[in-house]
Amino acid sequence: MALLSLAARSLLNRWGTAVLVVLSLALSVTLLLGVERLREQVRDSFASTVSGVDLIVGARSGPLNLLLYSVFRMGEPTANVSWSSVSDLANHPSVDWVVPLSLGDSHRGFRVLGTSTVYFDRYQYGRGQQLVLAQGSRFDDLFDAVLGANVATRLGYSIGDEIIVAHGAGDVSFVEHGDKPFTVVGILAPTGTPVDNTVHVSLEATEAIHADWMAGAPVPGMRLTSEQVRQRDLTPRSVTAVMVGLKSRVAVFQVQRMVNNYREEALMAIIPGVALHQLWKMMAVAENALALVAWMVLLVALVVMLTALLTALNERRREMAILRALGARSWQIFALIIGESLLLTLLGVVAGVLLLQGVSWVAAPLVSAQLGLALSIWPPSAKEFILIGIVILAGMVAGLWPAWRAYRQSLADGLGTRL
Repeated sequence: MALLSLAARSLLNRWGTAVLVVLSLALSVTLLLGVERLREQVRDSFASTVSGVDLIVGARSGPLNLLLYSVFRMGEPTANVSWSSVSDLANHPSVDWVVPLSLGDSHRGFRVLGTSTVYFDRYQYGRGQQLVLAQGSRFDDLFDAVLGANVATRLGYSIGDEIIVAHGAGDVSFVEHGDKPFTVVGILAPTGTPVDNTVHVSLEATEAIHADWMAGAPVPGMRLTSEQVRQRDLTPRSVTAVMVGLKSRVAVFQVQRMVNNYREEALMAIIPGVALHQLWKMMAVAENALALVAWMVLLVALVVMLTALLTALNERRREMAILRALGARSWQIFALIIGESLLLTLLGVVAGVLLLQGVSWVAAPLVSAQLGLALSIWPPSAKEFILIGIVILAGMVAGLWPAWRAYRQSLADGLGTRL
């Protein structure tokens, strides 16, 4: 403890250099731990977005594209699935339930999802958690809407408010379905998934607002009121994708093969877990590149600390000689330099962890609002603690060279140095 106290006092005498070294270490630790935290938590958030779904069926394109637009509301579908195909799938002997999903509209940057009330019973996230209404009820009337938690919070909506749905999924839409407003009847509890950023309406409602539209634009001279569309047959002509639950998971490959070979139209069925695995394989190169950059930045910070210690050592030869003259042994001089490198590293780690917590605190709401993914702030994961231990050990190793030079410095050499 006496050596650590002496090392601390020595660093205080060179506080300018020490602050710069600690800052460089703190930034490198923040980057290193931040990359690891982002990688792990994004994976966990993606993996927990949907559970209990055996297959996702959509138009034939690519597994990742189908997964991203149907579950994570990213990207656009290449084509839709006809309602007759949805009916055939629902009537398959091995299928227990289906949840149709219809995308294509938005409200002030948030996706609008047309679905059935079965969605609220069958959609699960995390470890089998079901959707829960924080306020109100499910949609019942044609123009009812149920909001995700982020939609209600960010836009300040409450039960009974009216909203206007816009055509298209962009953040800014110039064509709105203003003649057919929706009424907010329910607000879902937060889930930490893209559900929080979604406006939920019925499949019939998505047909109703497009009843007087054709090819993505209003039909000239045709304008149907809300009461008029209620009198029409609002059975969906097509949907974007279908979530499927099977009576037995043993049949998953059989049903998948049946969908992929479906003769009526080009369809594709994916297993969510397998598609996620493909996504992580595709992202592995980027993840490894980010990790490599983080380690290189840490190496640079350690070199900065090593340079600072060596430079200071050349200026402290008289100090070391006086310590030796006062009875300090050579191993204590060695330990003093190691103690300084350890203190610098510990201060850098603490500052880096605190900086990371601050960045996470600021970024978590933004990530949740934009992607609907939950990022936890505290506590650090076991992997982060391992990385912290590696950084501390590397800091001590970096102090070995200047410590060895101080150890070998002779008493006569120190006393012979001019002030």
